[in-house]
Amino acid sequence: MMLSHDLAGEGPSTVVLLHSGVCDRRMWDAQFAALAAAGVRVVRCDLRGFGETPVDRPHTHCDDLVELLDALGIERAAVVGSSFGGKVALEVAVRHPGRVSALVLLCAVMPGFAASDALRAWGRREDDLIEAGDLDGAVALNVDTWLGPEAGAEARELVRVMQRRAFDVQLAAPEEFGPVDSGVTAGDLAGVVVPCLVVSGAHDVPDFREMARRLAAVLPDTQHIDLDWAGHLPALERPEETGALIAEFVTAVAGTAAAASGG
Repeated sequence: MMLSHDLAGEGPSTVVLLHSGVCDRRMWDAQFAALAAAGVRVVRCDLRGFGETPVDRPHTHCDDLVELLDALGIERAAVVGSSFGGKVALEVAVRHPGRVSALVLLCAVMPGFAASDALRAWGRREDDLIEAGDLDGAVALNVDTWLGPEAGAEARELVRVMQRRAFDVQLAAPEEFGPVDSGVTAGDLAGVVVPCLVVSGAHDVPDFREMARRLAAVLPDTQHIDLDWAGHLPALERPEETGALIAEFVTAVAGTAAAASGG
């Protein structure tokens, strides 16, 4: 089954938007429209277990994405990933390097990163709420944790709706249909040679700030920007500013590639 997705815009370059683990493709509403209007071919999808894509078999998220690109006839794209989506973007770049022209990693999960005691304790709290059947409490915990001070009521409500949808879809799936680890490790990242923009938020959870620092150190061709206003989900906290940041980077990368090829 193909991932549920939207495709818009026309242009010489393509951008793929991958959502965070508390969201689905709706988190990109503002950036999807702006990139398409700017003359970029843009794709956003619901990874398996999120939004409108059910869990119908065991799966590896990065391979699911490549299957979607194949179905759409997209050979190569800049991949933008938020949090968990950033991890998937990195896995695609490692396992399918010819398919990625650039990476934008917004508060991304780093493959192989060992979570702190504090983040593991947070995860146990979420698990306890889910096991107790308190999905509303688990949703509220995620909304309160992952949105920074710039997030308004509309953004908070959207994350609440998206996170609840993810819980409902994932909890309904048979256990044997769970995600299969990609096998990508932190040591593999040094081989990702495409231009990368690593973005962190000053108000994010400390683990993610540390992951951004490490990604910027290990990825060979990287810019690192720390947003003093951002929490964990800058695309929802300041949509226009985050969209402009993405557009500026991918446009510059595309222009450099065209100049190098004589195009």
